[in-house]
Amino acid sequence: MDYVREPLIITLFLLVAAVCKLGFHHANFLSSILPESCLLIILGTVVGAILQRTNVAIVTLSPRLFFLFLLPPIILESAFSLHDRVFFDNLGTILIYAVIGTVINCFIIGPTLYGLAKIGAMGTIHITMVQCLVFSSLIVAVDPVAVLAIFQEIGVNNVLYFLVFGESLLNDAVTVVLYNMMKVFNEMDVIPVEQMLLGVASFFTISLLGLSIGILFGILTAIITKFTESVRVVEPLAVFALAYSAYLFAELFHFSGIISIIGCGLVQAQYSFHNISQKSLTTVTYFSKMLSSMCDCVIFMFLGLALVHDKHVWHTGFILWVNLLCFVSRFVVVYALTFVANRWYRMRTIDWEEQFIMAYGGLRGAVAFCLVAMLSKESLELRDLFETTTLSVIIFTVFIQGISIKPLVRLLRIQRKDAVAISLYQEINVHVTDHVMAGIEEIIGRHGANYFRVSRPGSASRHDRPCNVGICRRCWIALMENISNIGCSGLHKLRMIASWKCTNKLLCSAWLL
Repeated sequence: MDYVREPLIITLFLLVAAVCKLGFHHANFLSSILPESCLLIILGTVVGAILQRTNVAIVTLSPRLFFLFLLPPIILESAFSLHDRVFFDNLGTILIYAVIGTVINCFIIGPTLYGLAKIGAMGTIHITMVQCLVFSSLIVAVDPVAVLAIFQEIGVNNVLYFLVFGESLLNDAVTVVLYNMMKVFNEMDVIPVEQMLLGVASFFTISLLGLSIGILFGILTAIITKFTESVRVVEPLAVFALAYSAYLFAELFHFSGIISIIGCGLVQAQYSFHNISQKSLTTVTYFSKMLSSMCDCVIFMFLGLALVHDKHVWHTGFILWVNLLCFVSRFVVVYALTFVANRWYRMRTIDWEEQFIMAYGGLRGAVAFCLVAMLSKESLELRDLFETTTLSVIIFTVFIQGISIKPLVRLLRIQRKDAVAISLYQEINVHVTDHVMAGIEEIIGRHGANYFRVSRPGSASRHDRPCNVGICRRCWIALMENISNIGCSGLHKLRMIASWKCTNKLLCSAWLL
């Protein structure tokens, strides 16, 4: 009985969650009001209460379980979904929000909480500056799953969607690095200046070296998938195994595994996905989505268990101030950084309504809960208070802000994305323009976004195209056979390409025309 108890409980919970999701999305009156995250929190709380009442023990949420098994599938699926031209065009602004914004938020909330505790504004509480920074480093992790679902339903413009999506994903990576650094500082009796400077330096080295490992494994995936045409079953395995290996290798050397798997996923989506078959691509896409959804459900089950246990420590002053500071600091940082971005370099400015939605959509969720759940009571005596406060912030942001953001998006009349599909001619024109701009960058000797957008690993000349990453071998052979027999005009080529059943049709047509 004990041998199968925990797997059986998790499996039954996943089945119940799947059935509830199905009913939730069929009940339009309910799904139009409540975000899906609310459903998962309620379901997790019900299951947690049942397990608590029946005294059924289940595995606890350990750092090993979270960082090695639950987090990687969620991050990898997000990285695949993030691969879009709009994301890369707005990468500079996203990095400002995710890196600078997260650090500023952390060092606004932490010292402010410490100052309020010192002057007695939140009642009687004994807390140190480092403890405040440990808490602020985990509470700045945003999880706007509910907001993104609403964005997709309403159809907001892609710029706003990818600004929020990209910031939330990279924010998780920055948060984990800050969190680990503050935990180390908390275990020191005295923090010398040298350790502070070393912490700042390690912040950049951990991130950049983790990204380098991810890119290397992504390129390795692209090279391997060039030779899998006769063994298609290997393609999904190569994509997932190498992405997970990138994460594990980064963690092995104490670099950022999250940034590593993000970099690997983006490189795989850019290059490897053009080498694999349509069936393999469908397998990778839906298996990653299913795995990510399962891990989310398991995390919310642990959140439900945490909500119903009897170890909560309630401190009204601390909890109210944390909720207020999280809300206010988010608005201050978003508006300040957007002002700088709009003033200095953005051609397409972010208007006031979009800034409001970005700030209001800073919900807290799975990552913040998991980080606080992994704190040790031995090293941090306020651990139970921090967990209770984090749960209150998650409940407030998901239920209050998550439910009210949909009417706000409609009220503020946020710009919608263009409903007209881009024609093949327009897509070809965009690709040709990219190559022309990349050629200009090559001539003047200054490589920019266009050069890296059209570059292919291992490309050497026009005659190597059948082996290049990103060029469809099937389309190349078909074109060569047709051109050898027919004097194709441009119009005939377009008609011929339009008739091909090719996942890379737009890319191949841009190359071949």
